[in-house]
Amino acid sequence: QVQLVESGGGLVQAGGSLRLSCAASGRTSSNSGMGWFRQAPGKEREFVARISRRSEGFLYYADSVEGRFTISRDNAKNTVYLQMNGLKPEDTAVYYCAADRGQSGGVYYSQSRYDVWGQGTQVTVSS
Repeated sequence: QVQLVESGGGLVQAGGSLRLSCAASGRTSSNSGMGWFRQAPGKEREFVARISRRSEGFLYYADSVEGRFTISRDNAKNTVYLQMNGLKPEDTAVYYCAADRGQSGGVYYSQSRYDVWGQGTQVTVSS
């Protein structure tokens, strides 16, 4: 059974940094595209970043986080990271890790592309 567990969320002041981790168990991670999404109160869940399968190595970011956030993976540890710098109050949300095991269709920034989801971790940025 595949499971994703996020950690690293918390409360930080504007301009600060956090690093989120997503630990994967089961047959995923290195052979899967991995994504981060977030959902703010009262808003739809939105795409944040994606790292393609190890063999491809492509990175994708939402315009709102480009240049501030960095997605990476450590295949030996079966873990994906989201380094978040220059945080803003509008980055406040629950952040979710998701795995694309190639079993679903859709574009890389669509939730439907991802078939395994973590439980989420809260990030709160104070002004």
